[in-house]
Amino acid sequence: MKDIEIAQKVQKKPISQIAIKLGIDPEELEMYGKYKAKLPLKYSKEEPRKKGKLILVSAISPTPAGEGKTTVSIGLAQAMNQIGNESTVVLREPSLGPVFGIKGGAAGGGYSQVLPMEDINLHFTGDFSAIEKAHNLLSALIDNNIQSKLNSLNLDARTIRWRRVMDMNERSLRSIVAGLGGVNSGVPRETGFDITAASEVMAILCLATDYIDLKKRLGNIFVGFTLDRKPIFARDLKASGAMAALLKDALKPNLVQTIEGTPAIIHGGPFANIAQGTNSIIATKTSLALSDYTITEAGFGFDLGAEKFLDIKCRTAGISPNAVVLVATIRALKYHGGQPIKELTTPSVETLAKGCENLQKHIENIHQFKLKAVIAINKFTSDTDEEIDFVVNYCQKLGVEVSVADVWGQGGKGAIELAQKVTKITESCCDKFEPLYPLNETVENKISIIARKIYGAEAVDYTAKAKKQLKIIAELGLTELPICIAKTQKSLSDNPALLGRPKDFVITVRDFEIAAGAGFLIPITGEIMRMPGLPEAPSSNNIDIDDDGNITGLF
Repeated sequence: MKDIEIAQKVQKKPISQIAIKLGIDPEELEMYGKYKAKLPLKYSKEEPRKKGKLILVSAISPTPAGEGKTTVSIGLAQAMNQIGNESTVVLREPSLGPVFGIKGGAAGGGYSQVLPMEDINLHFTGDFSAIEKAHNLLSALIDNNIQSKLNSLNLDARTIRWRRVMDMNERSLRSIVAGLGGVNSGVPRETGFDITAASEVMAILCLATDYIDLKKRLGNIFVGFTLDRKPIFARDLKASGAMAALLKDALKPNLVQTIEGTPAIIHGGPFANIAQGTNSIIATKTSLALSDYTITEAGFGFDLGAEKFLDIKCRTAGISPNAVVLVATIRALKYHGGQPIKELTTPSVETLAKGCENLQKHIENIHQFKLKAVIAINKFTSDTDEEIDFVVNYCQKLGVEVSVADVWGQGGKGAIELAQKVTKITESCCDKFEPLYPLNETVENKISIIARKIYGAEAVDYTAKAKKQLKIIAELGLTELPICIAKTQKSLSDNPALLGRPKDFVITVRDFEIAAGAGFLIPITGEIMRMPGLPEAPSSNNIDIDDDGNITGLF
């Protein structure tokens, strides 16, 4: 059966029953139908009722073959509960762009899914819509102030880099001219749209700890300069209060369930190639307070989502993982070894061996943070015993625990061994992770540390535009912020064509974005697409609804 067919055959439990598993009084839930609910913010600030162990799920560098990080996260949480470890899985919300584009949804797969799958992949509880509205309110206030004669801040339109957002793949809106149509239509200027997951408001929502912190961060959004070079922030436009009001409900985490009735908290959805790529601090801390084990994932490979999870999110939240699960597939490793995408089901230990260099680099990166890892081989039917044995032996030679997981086909049952090995590591972990760099390092040194240690780069180069932005960052007094490098997810380098473990390459920073509200700096490397386009045959072609309201075609 297809994922959606499996999901629709499951008899879901009322969400009140899932809340009881977490020790939450159902009266405290804000219901969104029978199977979805918002949780109060208070749990994220409570002292943990349980052991509060945190397990981070990451992956090797992504490939078109897919790695199944979310599916493994869900399957592992189900397996932990099967062996008696009360666990909750904490995930990001899917963006409609990938759902209707080429990647599909992000609710897991097979017998390791979160439910209701259709709702989660579509509008869910409206969080993305609220983020979109809050972001675009600031956009409207900016253009209104430029046109204003009474309350003008004297904004220099040439310095404004705040764009608009929408949660859809729409290449035609990447670059536009706003304000056309005469004197009543505003002041013409170049701007454009990004996808909602790329919004700084999304990043802020996922790093805020309460409404006060949310308003402060929204107020700190850097807008641009006046004509006499004075910096302007969202607070100067009196935008933060209204923006926070639009985010009132969106700040609260969402409770759903897995196929096996494991609690699942899903909240926020920043992409990891352009933002921090992890769910909200509020969601993670809520789970840590209510569960013995919290399983969470960070987007794309360890070099992106996981590095940012540790250096940005964990540092901000004051939390630390007790173990890392690194997901790999035989297919993806062969792709990194040079095997063509159409031939990945053909057995080849030779290309598999070469592709394992990518896996080795990610294992080394985990150890740089003084963390221990378990490698999860996400099993596919095309994998041969010889190929699986090769990867198992490869990991064992590196002194790393490894387990084969069949979470798509068997759900939690397919990850029992993985759960046991993860439990063993978490119970023996007593040290906190070590951040990669101190915040008082220079911006250039922080970028260099990430590029050299995590990516394996030889050096970092800067364009003239990037050097100019470095001076502005210093002028604004923001040099001690953490770094959130925007980079292709397809390679450890900034060149998506360099697969495996590239060496002797130079990372080029061509520009910076200043996310003062979120609290980090974004060096832009390579060509980063902040507004994707639809493929020639988008996934939306297959999505439909029948007379009874049943949705089909989601995956």
